[in-house]
Amino acid sequence: MSDVVSRALQLLDLLQSGGTRTVVELSSRLGVDERTVRRDIEHLRALDVPIEGVRGRYGGYRMGSGYRMPPLVLTDDEAVALLLGLLRAAGDPATGMTSAAATARAKIRRALPDATARRFDALARAVTFVGATPGTRSADVESSLLLTVADAVRRHRSLSLRYRSAADRLSQREVHPYDLVAYAGRWYLLALDVGKAEERTFRLDRMVSARTLPGSFPDPPARDAEALLVDALQRAHHTWHVVLRIQATASHIRTLMPASIAQLEPDPTGAPGPWHVATIHASHLDWIPGVILALNCPVVIHEPPELATLTRGAAARLHAASLE
Repeated sequence: MSDVVSRALQLLDLLQSGGTRTVVELSSRLGVDERTVRRDIEHLRALDVPIEGVRGRYGGYRMGSGYRMPPLVLTDDEAVALLLGLLRAAGDPATGMTSAAATARAKIRRALPDATARRFDALARAVTFVGATPGTRSADVESSLLLTVADAVRRHRSLSLRYRSAADRLSQREVHPYDLVAYAGRWYLLALDVGKAEERTFRLDRMVSARTLPGSFPDPPARDAEALLVDALQRAHHTWHVVLRIQATASHIRTLMPASIAQLEPDPTGAPGPWHVATIHASHLDWIPGVILALNCPVVIHEPPELATLTRGAAARLHAASLE
């Protein structure tokens, strides 16, 4: 949403809350100068919004009587995206908005059609949220597919998937969906691949379609979905095997290298100080020099030599930039 549109909606909300608002007050609330406030008022008037000017010592602007903003209309995709954001905020104490997020989610959920609301409830009960990972790009998923998969997870219903692999090969799979995990901007399904008789991890953004099949399957064994996904991603094929020695406490290293991307062990050489060995399996090396710099502590690159070359190049560019 553009700044102009966002500011116009805030201005409408302030005026519609009642009373007369001075230009100074509106300027302060919106974080813009008084000239911008007056210009925004004229833009709204051009859209036939009845904003009245009030003269005098206590003058300013007020909304004309009888005007109400039209109701907020969201598509199912937009509503599900908004509800998921609120669902995550409600479960994350770091936001400081857990109570507000929970009540806002309840209000929006009540405005959904019954069928969509029930499917969102299934999604809310099925999903596990995991934190972000450096170097990972997000991928969009259609809400209809997401809701179908979540419903199958909750009801223990088999799914027929048309799935496109990383190598762009299209296949048909029948799976028993066990766990749905939102991880680092992507959605993952942990499921039993019936044809291969083994558990696999599927990315939802690579699913061409998902169709619920008749019947159901038994409950999966008790499991930690987050740990299983992290283990699966660490065992996945990656181009680079990175080994770093880092002189820092484990808690400091984990702020930038969570368990999902790095195995961390105390340095077996017994060197003085809190040295650790970090092992990373990565598809790309370009993000690692930035993490090394952000650690702000001694780091030794053991392998691969390509990372050492990449880091020296980054250091030379930083040095050149500091001289300009």
